[in-house]
Amino acid sequence: MSILTHLAATIEARKSADPKTSWTAKLLSKGPEKCAEKFGEEAVEAIIAAVKDDRENLTAEAADVLYHLLVMLTARDIPFADVLAELERRDGTSGIAEKAARTD
Repeated sequence: MSILTHLAATIEARKSADPKTSWTAKLLSKGPEKCAEKFGEEAVEAIIAAVKDDRENLTAEAADVLYHLLVMLTARDIPFADVLAELERRDGTSGIAEKAARTD
């Protein structure tokens, strides 16, 4: 089990946790819109770190982005396995060809 798969399972389990004792449960209790907002904030912080060439901060912010992406997916009941399956479906396909197929 990869760390991301493990993290996704932990986040899913926290859906039923007490928001007073779990940051993940607290975030999920605020609804999908708040989870999406938090994901966006973390993405912007990662972008800033990348532009500043701050490797240490970019590494930390990238971890935050991945965590908040998984929270956002959980808030919308999208299993991480579905995202992995989509990546597997795209594997070996040129990004240009894949993008063209989506715009048809």
